[in-house]
Amino acid sequence: MSAPYASLIPADADRLGLYLARIGLAAPVEPTAQGLAILQRAHRMNIGFENMDVMLGRGISLDPDAIFGKLVMGARGGYCFEQNWLFGTMLAQMGFANRPLLARVWLGLPEDAPASPLTHTFRLVDLDGQAWIADAGFGGSYVPPMPLTDGATAQTADGAQHRIIRHSAPGSLAGEWLVERLGPAAATDGRATAPGWQKQYSFNLNEVAPIDLELSNHWTFTKPETRFTTAWIASIVLEDGFAALNGRRLTMYAGGRGDVMDIAHAQDWRAMLADLFRVELSEDEAAGLKVF
Repeated sequence: MSAPYASLIPADADRLGLYLARIGLAAPVEPTAQGLAILQRAHRMNIGFENMDVMLGRGISLDPDAIFGKLVMGARGGYCFEQNWLFGTMLAQMGFANRPLLARVWLGLPEDAPASPLTHTFRLVDLDGQAWIADAGFGGSYVPPMPLTDGATAQTADGAQHRIIRHSAPGSLAGEWLVERLGPAAATDGRATAPGWQKQYSFNLNEVAPIDLELSNHWTFTKPETRFTTAWIASIVLEDGFAALNGRRLTMYAGGRGDVMDIAHAQDWRAMLADLFRVELSEDEAAGLKVF
C-alpha cells in the first residue's frame, strides 16, 4: 500500500520544508502554545480530511513514507490516523514533545449510546511540563489545542466554544477526559444537531503502541456499514468557518451563515473537491468512486 505514494518523495527531500510549504507557512513555529495553535490551524486549513481511498477500495497505510507521500507530495488528504501521524512527526521536528492517544467519538450519538470503538487518534503535547491536546485530524468540527486541565476552554473563528472536562475515573470505558463543543451546528459535518454542549470525543491517557494504531486504523477502513466505508466524506477548516462534504451534498459555514447545496455534475464535484477541500483526484479516480 505504501509504494505508490512513497514514490512521490524526492530522495533528498527536506520533509519539514515540504510540509511547511504544503500548509502555507514560511518557517517553523516556536514550540509554544501560540506556535501549536498556528501550526494546527494551518494544517487543517490546507490538508483536507477525506476518505476517498477507502471508497476506492484501497487500504490506508500507516507507513511513514506512504503518509508523507500522500498528504504532502500527492495533494491529497486523509483521515485522523494519517493526519495526526504527519502532524505529530512534524511537531517533533519543531521541538514539540508529543505522543499519540486514542479516543472514542461521541459526536452525533444519542446520550444513551453504548461506547463507540477507539477509532480516533490525536496528539498529547508537552509544553514546558504542561500537557496539551492537539488534533489536526478530527473531521467532524474544528477542535483547537487546549491544555489538559479540567474546565479549560477555547474559542474558534467559526464562533464555537470548546472545553475539556474530567469526565470519569482514569481508565474508565467512558474515558477520563471529554472534549465538548458549543457552537453553530452548521460549522460541523452535520452530526451536531442537538442544542447546547455536545460531546466530541473522550479519552484516557494510556500509552498507545504502533500496533494499537494499526488495529484501530484497520477497523476504520474495513468495517462494513460505517460512515468511513459507506459514504464519500471530506471536511476542511475555513478562515471563519467550516466546509463538509457527504456524497454529493456540500455544507458550508462562513461569515456566520450556513449554506447547503447538492453538486449535480461529476466534473463540478471533482473541481470542488480540489478547489475547496485541497484534494486532487485524477479523472479515473473520480470516476472510480461512482458518486454519480
